[in-house]
Amino acid sequence: MAFLEFKNVRIAGIAAGVPKNTISNYTLKQGIDISSDYTPEAFVETTGVKERRCSDTLCTSDLCYAAAEKLIAELNWDKSEIEALVFVSQTADYFLPATACILQDRLRLSKECYAEDVALGCSGWVYGLSNVASLVSTGAIKKALLLAGDAKKRAQMKRDPLFGDAGTATAIEYAPGNAGFRFHFGTDGSGYDAIIAPDGGSRNQVTVDSFALNDFGGKMMHRLQTHMKGMDVFSFGITTAPKSVKKLGDRFGFDYLDYDYFIFHQANMKMNNQIVKKLKLDTEKVPSCMYQFGNTSSASIPLTIVSQLKGKFENKPTKIICCGFGVGLSWGTVAFETNSIIIPTLVEVLDEEADKDHVI
Repeated sequence: MAFLEFKNVRIAGIAAGVPKNTISNYTLKQGIDISSDYTPEAFVETTGVKERRCSDTLCTSDLCYAAAEKLIAELNWDKSEIEALVFVSQTADYFLPATACILQDRLRLSKECYAEDVALGCSGWVYGLSNVASLVSTGAIKKALLLAGDAKKRAQMKRDPLFGDAGTATAIEYAPGNAGFRFHFGTDGSGYDAIIAPDGGSRNQVTVDSFALNDFGGKMMHRLQTHMKGMDVFSFGITTAPKSVKKLGDRFGFDYLDYDYFIFHQANMKMNNQIVKKLKLDTEKVPSCMYQFGNTSSASIPLTIVSQLKGKFENKPTKIICCGFGVGLSWGTVAFETNSIIIPTLVEVLDEEADKDHVI
């Protein structure tokens, strides 16, 4: 069983960046491909996504960079002391090199910095947190950044009205005596094709045919776009997430109902409502930001914390459970306690703030 625990480490702060440009889903007919019998009002009611932040210029790294700069400044961290950077995204700047390397240079971190990419989506923030926690918990590395998010710029043509763009920064530091993090992870690769971009990797390389539009579940899509089997993903989410939360509590001997907040991946309103119902949670303990930002993949958990919980728990001990689930199929749940955490105001990023120094 994939249970992990890392002590002597804590989250020092969380920040998030989004494009300044807002798109309302009540105007879906204007340039977005949905079936003629599916109204904008029906889409909003089904998904809970009223609006999103989107940009045709900004990459995930631009949004993460803005969030990181804001967070580092408010933490008053010395950049030379940041010794690790993990970047989690499905939309890296390039196939090669790793975007983490570019962000190390852009943030002007030390050349002694450990940097790596993690190619995960909806569960990615929790996986990335475990990676960074494992590096920091020994004290060999004292300060680190987890940068996570997605910007759906890559060959998407028409934007899916469910998804928005966001980048986040989580600061993790060595803290002797801190209870740290408890994790539960799982993977079901038999569902690999439930959420997939069929072409663009080495298995199916890009050809002219990759751009041909074909009917997929009532949508005209090409093979470089993300294809999703909605009902399979829905069934997976409402089954796996509640089980993972319960398993984590059972393994480490705590009652999950005693926790202050539950932050779930912002996938779909109906899906998340089912998860809350199965776990018998007080809805006031389960903040949501999908109505405002849509599904932002690996950014959704920290974005929810920044946009919905800022001002509510920074200066008092707070017990939080986070659960991400989706593409892979994969899932991850983490339980931790915060105290004296920095949460900067949400950063709105302009198109002209895109990286101009690392463009080929």
